[in-house]
Amino acid sequence: MDKRTCSALAATMVAALTFGTAGCSGGQKADGARGRNNPATANSGRAVGGTPQKGGTLTVLSNQDFTHLDPARNWVMNDMDFGTRLLYRTLVSYKAAPGTAGGELAPDLATDLGTPSNGAKTWTFHLKPGIKYEDGTPVTAQDIKYNVERSFSPDLPGGADYAARYLKGAEGYGGPAKGEHLDSVRTPNDTTIVFELRTPFAEFPNATVMPTFAPVPKAKDNGPRYDNRPFSSGPYKIETYQRNKKLILVRNRHWDPKTDEIRKAYPDKLVMVMGLKPNQIDDRMIAGQGADASTVPWSALRPESAAKVLPRAEVRERLLAESTNCTDMVQMHTGRAPFDNVKVRQAVQYALDREAVITSSGGPAFNDVSHAYMPATLFGGKQPDTLKIPATGDADRAKQLLKEAGKPNGFTTKMTVSNGDKGRAEAIQQSLAKAGIKVTIETVDPSAFYATIGDTANRTDMVYTGWCPDYPSGSTFLPFVFDGRYIKEKGNTGNHSLFRDKPTMQRMDEIAAMTDVKKANAAWRELDGTIVAKAPAVPVLVRRWPLVVGTNIAGAYGQTSFGGQLDYASVGLKDPAKSEG
Repeated sequence: MDKRTCSALAATMVAALTFGTAGCSGGQKADGARGRNNPATANSGRAVGGTPQKGGTLTVLSNQDFTHLDPARNWVMNDMDFGTRLLYRTLVSYKAAPGTAGGELAPDLATDLGTPSNGAKTWTFHLKPGIKYEDGTPVTAQDIKYNVERSFSPDLPGGADYAARYLKGAEGYGGPAKGEHLDSVRTPNDTTIVFELRTPFAEFPNATVMPTFAPVPKAKDNGPRYDNRPFSSGPYKIETYQRNKKLILVRNRHWDPKTDEIRKAYPDKLVMVMGLKPNQIDDRMIAGQGADASTVPWSALRPESAAKVLPRAEVRERLLAESTNCTDMVQMHTGRAPFDNVKVRQAVQYALDREAVITSSGGPAFNDVSHAYMPATLFGGKQPDTLKIPATGDADRAKQLLKEAGKPNGFTTKMTVSNGDKGRAEAIQQSLAKAGIKVTIETVDPSAFYATIGDTANRTDMVYTGWCPDYPSGSTFLPFVFDGRYIKEKGNTGNHSLFRDKPTMQRMDEIAAMTDVKKANAAWRELDGTIVAKAPAVPVLVRRWPLVVGTNIAGAYGQTSFGGQLDYASVGLKDPAKSEG
């Protein structure tokens, strides 16, 4: 059955939910030409529910707490969306718009997208007048410098490390706690901030979207506890925050919409209820009754709930399913046996049944198979398949590789996954077992997952995780996942294979120095295939982020720059009077 036929069948037999079966060879999308026949993607690129009205309470249902809200530590896609759209502003941000327009940069705290000089090694930003914190005091350039500096603090791990990678003289810097400051971040006055980089970086404005470039006043900083109560420069402030239970946001009365072209701030209040069971959230959102009509989910729809959604037209009208643009991977600890042997890693690569994982994830309606590390958007729309491994795997080839590696009887290992990925992990476990690789699965609560796998000394040898480009460039993907020079003992991010390959790192430096963007893009794509052959990680799939919103929700769309998560800058209610709370 070819792919086109499979697409048509999937569209007409939605009720049977036969997505991802063997007939759809290769686990490919059942969406024909870019989602036209796929009911899960019918709302892609547009907002649902009409234009919101101002007022009311928007409720968010969640099975988990945030990983971090402290802007120095916030580097998880959903958390960044929530933090930067509601609580604090950054020098630059993304436009609040569905579809590709949501990937365009817009000035936020800054008056423009920055002015380069010195061959793009110096970047200058000027702040807009009239931007204030929740207590009415002005946001200053010194506050942004301070947060950039505190992002280096060893007791504040987990945040984006663009500053560490690019700022001149940042090597060995440990944060401002002992009165030490970065000379490469200058503030000539309260409204001007200048960054001196160690190398030309034409994409630097994209990096200033990261929460690292949000302001934190020194007087409000209380170290790790700042995670519980970031001081607001955005449209909302924290009223109460009970970890793993409830977060309540109310309006920051000192936020001036005249200074903010991005955030609409429609609701008067946002209430996030945590600790709910995922199946309960799905069922409540699908029903959309009573108070849940004014509710949105935090996490994606579970694969097993697809059968309750796709056959029902009235629910599909409230379904968002934008691509996350993030690649799920099985990452192996290349610094420990047996994964220090490339043939063992290649055996995992061949044994893994991507089609089974796709099926466990809801099928091609909610996922795209991945043959490369970088998502299709970084390859001009289509990933290459350099190794030509069947989507169902090749257990015989995997066994042969294990024999060549001196492991004819296979081996036993452990893999850490987030609770929500248990089904995917079990599909991986079953496929690897066919080649003699016995995997024990260890599940971790989502809010603690990154801290667990970021502890390089105590983590398991395999982890199931993923990576999302912070903006459309290979420079924001491959170096963060495979550059061994930025591995941390605690709070390690991205490079969970602990890959320290000198030729790879040398090539990364060469590409980063290229001034021709087209040549650099081509080089990143080529390097992706080179690393795939060395198999520090196995690319598995690129998920969509399916969300069913309440019947009273308006202005809802998946923000492509935040992994398909709801854009909290624009969402609101059709009728605020019908909301509760």
